[in-house]
Amino acid sequence: MNWLENISRNLENVIGIPSRYISLIIISIIMIFVIRFIRKIFYEIYLNFHKQSRDIYLYNRKSHLISNVITLLILIVIWEEDIKSFITFISFFSAGVVIAIREIFLNFFAGIYIKISKPFGLEDRIEINGLKGDVVNLNYTSFDILEIGDRVNGEQSTGRIVHVPNSIIFSYPLKNYVKAFKYIWNEMSVVIDLNSDVPKVKSMLYKIIKKNSVIKEIPKKMETQITDASEDYRIYFNNLEPIIYTSVKNGHIELYIRYLVHPKKARNVEDLIWNDILRLNKEKKIKLVKSA
Repeated sequence: MNWLENISRNLENVIGIPSRYISLIIISIIMIFVIRFIRKIFYEIYLNFHKQSRDIYLYNRKSHLISNVITLLILIVIWEEDIKSFITFISFFSAGVVIAIREIFLNFFAGIYIKISKPFGLEDRIEINGLKGDVVNLNYTSFDILEIGDRVNGEQSTGRIVHVPNSIIFSYPLKNYVKAFKYIWNEMSVVIDLNSDVPKVKSMLYKIIKKNSVIKEIPKKMETQITDASEDYRIYFNNLEPIIYTSVKNGHIELYIRYLVHPKKARNVEDLIWNDILRLNKEKKIKLVKSA
């Protein structure tokens, strides 16, 4: 390629780098752009046949990984003769390099651990070191979480995306809200007057809960998921249906409504239940009181 040789010689006279290395750099840059251009074409073709955001995301991640591997292999071939001498050079500074990039290697191997053991996956709701949210991105050195608020704030999204190094899983316990199955137990406390007709109040509350379209479908789904999860975990529940517990505290009665719900739907379901309870209170069928 005469044009490449001419450009390399001219640049050698200007910047002093041997023309051979300039040629290799130019070829490498061209190959990187060609691979990216091909990946872009395939991506546009894929978009014509797939509209789901999850499918597009997964394809983009896989194509990105494949293109990076191909690029790395091509660069190794291009620079093959010089790699050995480069490795020899690095060996003189190996101790310093290991210290400098220790965290990078630790995050990389933690990423491999996550891929293999799968303590969590994409879209899982997790909590680690006080950070709680939904996993929106995974790679070999880090993962991203769409942060959510605490239970007081209904565990709603804050809109902040937190970038977390993979190595954190080796240092702190990890809570996965949907690892074995998709549903969690949610509890609501309803405080009523001490002179209330508890069985009657419970009956009204059960009607409210059982008419909820989200809650009433979950026990059957949960049974299937527990059966599947029992292959890997020693998990069982004696009761999957909603239940209401009674307690007397500080001169009033507290009714604890316990039911299964998807963590991402918990606040909406609780809102619907409270609307019905407040309606009954307004109609004087239930007498709500302040807790001490």
